[in-house]
Amino acid sequence: MAVEIIDDKSEQCIPFILDKIRAHHDYHKKEGTDAPPFFLGLNGIQGAGKTTLVSTLYKTLTSPPHNLTTVVLSIDDLYLSHSAQKKLADSQPDNPLIQHRGQPSTHDISLGKQIFSQLAARETNIRIPSYDKSLYDGQGDRTDPETWDVVNKDGESPIEVVIFEGWCVGFRSLSDEELVNKWEGAKAARIFDKDAYHGRLASLELKHVSFVNDALRQYDALTDYFGALVHIDAVDTLFVYEWRLQQERALREAKGTGMNDKQVIEFVNGYYPAYELYTDVLRKGIFRQTGKQLRLIVDKHRKVEEVEMQ
Repeated sequence: MAVEIIDDKSEQCIPFILDKIRAHHDYHKKEGTDAPPFFLGLNGIQGAGKTTLVSTLYKTLTSPPHNLTTVVLSIDDLYLSHSAQKKLADSQPDNPLIQHRGQPSTHDISLGKQIFSQLAARETNIRIPSYDKSLYDGQGDRTDPETWDVVNKDGESPIEVVIFEGWCVGFRSLSDEELVNKWEGAKAARIFDKDAYHGRLASLELKHVSFVNDALRQYDALTDYFGALVHIDAVDTLFVYEWRLQQERALREAKGTGMNDKQVIEFVNGYYPAYELYTDVLRKGIFRQTGKQLRLIVDKHRKVEEVEMQ
């Protein structure tokens, strides 16, 4: 049976976003400069209702009375090509974090920087990347660029709002010292109470975690474009396991194909160390100034329990 996700998040997000867009335009008007597009980052734990929220935001922003030309770009659409991902995996065959797409280091940040720069400069005929996760028996690959959607076409209104969404959007890297402390803390927690520790970080080698953390530093080139960030957090990040199981069971029921429960758990295991490492960074706020980040904390049923401005 399909999981019904009722959107109770947009009512919190839309006033916040519109306020930031107005402030963005007011600032440039005061400075006597043309306002570039407003970049909104949207981070959400997998299965928390992010896709439903993005759909509502897009419809609201592009409809009267706002009528803002908007484009949605997922960080998933910046995954490395299949050949590049295979080359990365083969370069460190003992690093489980990079044997498949997902973790920081498996995205084409150069491509993302190019697209962001083109959008910021209001260049014409910009192709928005697309990635097909079903190719190569589920390993995925970038689609033919000739099939990518084109924005800022000649004679059309340029993009005014860019929504960049994804599970690791807005993640900031840790210092080497912070990384070691997190890793050692996970190791100690597993030793102290193996039954109470449910994470994955403790099972990894520090050098493998460090590789991903070092790669994440490149992502700041995208994050620094943001005028605001919406962070969909959870009371317990372990909810992601149940949410992904629900989604995949619904997919199997609807289409007769999809991962089995064991495969889903292994899939989430590959992502979970990043939640252990970087969720606290998001919770503290990723901007130097306050008021630019909205955090929605949801319960096991994806319902908003708490809202924080950071």
